[in-house]
Amino acid sequence: MIKNHLSRLLGERRWTQARLARETGIRPSTVSAYYNELAERISYEHMDRICEALDCDVSDLLERVPSRQRKTGKDLILEQHGNRKTKQ
Repeated sequence: MIKNHLSRLLGERRWTQARLARETGIRPSTVSAYYNELAERISYEHMDRICEALDCDVSDLLERVPSRQRKTGKDLILEQHGNRKTKQ
């Protein structure tokens, strides 16, 4: 899974979500979704703006943590109509 460290980075800098939204031009609701790790997608443009505003690298913002259950190869999980199903 991908871990988002935006909340930690903002806390370390004592920035609010509102300030990040103002500094980057990203909608407050989108910043909130990133902050609370509710967003399923993040745009490259937003990552670039956030990293520029916080003076950090993408690797400071995002981290890959291996999942307990594999989702590829023989354990492939297929998505069909929004529902995840294990290949039979």
